[in-house]
Amino acid sequence: MNSYDRTLYFGEMFPKTIKAIMMVHGKGSEAADIVNSFEGVLPINDYYIVAPNADRHTWYPQRFLAPQEENEPMLGNAISLLNDLVNDLTATGYERENIFILGFSQGACLALEFAARNAGKFGGIFALSGGLIGDILDSTRYKGDFQGSPIFLGCSDSDSHIPPERVHESAAILKNLGANVFEKIYPGMGHTVNKNEIDEISNILK
Repeated sequence: MNSYDRTLYFGEMFPKTIKAIMMVHGKGSEAADIVNSFEGVLPINDYYIVAPNADRHTWYPQRFLAPQEENEPMLGNAISLLNDLVNDLTATGYERENIFILGFSQGACLALEFAARNAGKFGGIFALSGGLIGDILDSTRYKGDFQGSPIFLGCSDSDSHIPPERVHESAAILKNLGANVFEKIYPGMGHTVNKNEIDEISNILK
């Protein structure tokens, strides 16, 4: 089974007339879970939804703070999958500025890592409880220009998986790549999603 066989697609494609959003699930979860969590609460009724499934429910084997080589080759394969899916959308007729990416937890880390390595115009990127991947962030890995694309980073100050310092580091790199970064650290929230994050994302989607 290849990666495309594991990807879920929702809605009919009307190139250049509707927007598309790719949802990237967290570790231990699957595509249907993240779609079911957000489809009813975000204003995406007219969006084409793409949601890939990770092999064995994980995008990469180690913590996102581990050296990147310890997460290969799975990390590289996952980044290539997201890149292929975005390229498929643009080839079908979607403009990059009408493509959005939303990820949670491990999916948020993967979404940010993919986007930073392939910076370009996006409708918006939403990373909930996530940050760029690696024990040390090497800015030479990242290239391109987001051209003012909005990127929302939401995380708790007491997240057991994502230290807020990594969110700050990630925000700085994304800003240097030309993104319009909105960063919010929520006190005592834990590893979850809150209503304010949903509201922030909804404002960008609208």
